[in-house]
Amino acid sequence: MAPPKDQTAAVVKESNTMTLQCTVLSSTNYTVWDMRMRAIFNVHGVWEAIDLGVNGDAKKNNIAIALLFQAIPEEQTLLIGNLTTAKEMWEVLKTRHLGADRIREARLQTLMGEFENLKMKDQEVINNFANKLSEYASRAASLGSVMEETKLVKKFLNGLPKRFIHMVASIEQVVDLKTIGYDDVVGRLKAYEERIKVEEIQPKQNKLLLVNSDEKPKEKEHKCEHCGCGNSNHEDYGRGRGGGRGPGKGRGEGRVQRDKSYVKCYKCNEFGHYISECPLWEKKNELNLNRCKDEEPAIL
Repeated sequence: MAPPKDQTAAVVKESNTMTLQCTVLSSTNYTVWDMRMRAIFNVHGVWEAIDLGVNGDAKKNNIAIALLFQAIPEEQTLLIGNLTTAKEMWEVLKTRHLGADRIREARLQTLMGEFENLKMKDQEVINNFANKLSEYASRAASLGSVMEETKLVKKFLNGLPKRFIHMVASIEQVVDLKTIGYDDVVGRLKAYEERIKVEEIQPKQNKLLLVNSDEKPKEKEHKCEHCGCGNSNHEDYGRGRGGGRGPGKGRGEGRVQRDKSYVKCYKCNEFGHYISECPLWEKKNELNLNRCKDEEPAIL
């Protein structure tokens, strides 16, 4: 059943008003330019004017010529301006930028040599390395050599660093490299790469927690007799009551005298001495001694 007349007109109008931007050809972007121009020719339905020639369809030939003129610089317009078919113009541009067959073959050999020597760097990620291989395959295709997917898969696995050796061995044992797709292999290695990152981050976090836990007890054990924190005075108080050695006595006689101006005595609440050195203790001891002398019975 044919579509309504109004609907057909709308589709044609939409097709006629559609505009596509053509990439301008330069001395370094022929490969990308070739791909984009093929897509534009197919959208306008005129690729057969390039692929097969005119074959009597002058309208398609003229559209293809107009598109080529929009996509080349001015100096190259003069190069192909006298030609009458889009196919001839395309071949001249291709020869100009790709060279003759011998030059093209030399470029292809150089490209394949770079491809074979390509290795993934230790700090590089899977996605970047996979994109590089895909780019080489596209460049080889533009030079007339289609790279098989099996070759891409083997090159990808052989070019990985040692940290992926276990995963590579597993893939080679489980799957058939002749049938597996390139994107499938890349996806498996990307998932494995993310797993490695998680396992590398976890030990670092555990180590950081261990260091923090080791530092906390050290802070609790801090005791300083001259900073006024009170820990040492409380400690000396226990030794004083037990009859132990006070500061500056016994084994401590050879130590450097400490600043006691910030030390507070818990006996008289005065600063400048420990409780074991408090004058009140000396007065109390002297008072007890005198009392004992008074109560001592006379010797007959």
